[in-house]
Amino acid sequence: MPLLAASALCFLKETKGALTWTNLDFARGVGIKTAEAAIALAVLQMQGYVRAGHSKNEWMTTLDGDAVAGATSGRFSVDTVEQALADLRERIRSVNKDARSKFRITSAVAFGDFLSDRVRVQAADVGIELEVRTPARTRTKISKAQEREFFKVLRGRKQMIHLVPFESWMHGRRNQRLL
Repeated sequence: MPLLAASALCFLKETKGALTWTNLDFARGVGIKTAEAAIALAVLQMQGYVRAGHSKNEWMTTLDGDAVAGATSGRFSVDTVEQALADLRERIRSVNKDARSKFRITSAVAFGDFLSDRVRVQAADVGIELEVRTPARTRTKISKAQEREFFKVLRGRKQMIHLVPFESWMHGRRNQRLL
């Protein structure tokens, strides 16, 4: 599976607060082989997003890497994020049961540093895949504006979660399925 930039940036976001990480951590984190990871890390290094650590196969995310990945300092407890995800799981079930809802959620996966052993974590990213409910089951395209509005309502006031459109690479990384 080829490495997608979004998957690599997601990994860099999750390294916020970690002093160093390894080629193997990166490979596992983005779901690629270690040989592919070495090539991808060389590219990320050329872009200034990572730099070599003190020992072999050890890396550090740079400030530029944090910035491009959207990393922030952890400000939530894991329990708070887990509760927000449990609430989201219930809202997803409600939406899917509601025949009047314009959309049906077909996939929902949460990922982020809340899955690590950190005490303070960033907001969890949640990939949401939508399908338009139509009587004739015809494929209808969802506009970005419709998607954003639906995500805003689905998220509610929970700042501990960040909803994004689902992409296939999200299943290949460490995640928590919500559906």
